[in-house]
Amino acid sequence: MTDTHTHIYMSDFDGETPDPVLRAMDAGVTRMVFPCVDMASLDPMSALAASYPENVRMGIGLHPTEVKEDYREVLDRLEHTLRDTPGRFAAIGEVGIDMYWDKSRREEQREAFARQLGWAREFSLPVIIHCREGLDDTLDILRRSRKEGTLPPLVFHSFTGSEADVRRIREVCDPWFGINGVVTFKNAPLLRDALPSIGVGRILLETDAPWLAPVPKRGGRNESAYIPYIRDRIAEVLSISPGDVERATDESAARLFRFGS
Repeated sequence: MTDTHTHIYMSDFDGETPDPVLRAMDAGVTRMVFPCVDMASLDPMSALAASYPENVRMGIGLHPTEVKEDYREVLDRLEHTLRDTPGRFAAIGEVGIDMYWDKSRREEQREAFARQLGWAREFSLPVIIHCREGLDDTLDILRRSRKEGTLPPLVFHSFTGSEADVRRIREVCDPWFGINGVVTFKNAPLLRDALPSIGVGRILLETDAPWLAPVPKRGGRNESAYIPYIRDRIAEVLSISPGDVERATDESAARLFRFGS
């Protein structure tokens, strides 16, 4: 199985034995994607990934809630890193729009997102999109980017929307949808109702560890080893076998993030 979005390189997991990658592998989760949040993410992310080069892929990007006063300087530094180390990164992300915590930097977030979409197009990389209470802005930026050329492959990370949201997104692009532990929550019926419209061929498994632990682990720290709980709930909703979910999501993840190449 593949966890296409996990932050197990963060300090929450420091010093643990066995480390969270090994625990995930013991649970059958043999491939993981580490998304970047800011410049400070790069060192711990790279250090853990270096121990498991066949199992881990990395993204690079500036998370929308990390768009601060110096965001242009940070974007310059991230871009230099991307250009100076070709092949090091398998995705741009996580990037996007977040109007949940702070609406004061809406224009700055839009500018940062648009710029990073340009990196993805130039380097032929998929984009891991963080979209929280920002779907209108996200789709507007994607429409504008589409006018500049073909959109890169897109992943709507931590998708928790409705079937109507899926339709809106597909009017603009044909992305993959990252489904995590929220699908197991009692208060997420709209997300479960949306899964048949998405289809297993456009679903990616993810944890977003250390957050959003699935039932029966809800309330505790999340980790990549919990992917089977998410897989099994998706299989139940779609009335297919866990093996079918595993195969379809692994194939999509391998193609998007260049596992096996």
